[in-house]
Amino acid sequence: QVQLVESGGGLVQAGGSLRLSCATSGRTLSSYTMGWFRQAPGKEHEFLATISRSAGSTYYADSVKGRFTISRDNAKNTVYLQMNSLKPEDTAKYYCAAADRNSAYDPTQYAIWGQGTQVTVSS
Repeated sequence: QVQLVESGGGLVQAGGSLRLSCATSGRTLSSYTMGWFRQAPGKEHEFLATISRSAGSTYYADSVKGRFTISRDNAKNTVYLQMNSLKPEDTAKYYCAAADRNSAYDPTQYAIWGQGTQVTVSS
């Protein structure tokens, strides 16, 4: 049984930055491929980024490439999403998720999800 808890969301102005954290419990973070997703009101979950178990590889959606950076600290059982140059269209609830597989780029491939943290970007 693994539990994920996101934090770090809030209200920022366009062009600003936020760093989201996802703390894990129940199993060591290194056991999982990790991903970040978001969901805006009335929309489906959108894939943002993923990072491999040992942090050797990352993959980003085109919408956030060059602005967002996913990282992990397995010793602290925490994964991060650094978000820079935020835009109003980034406003959404952000979720971290864990997958017990070597690579995962689709929401259906992630079996464990956090409760989400709200990010609101004002213009």
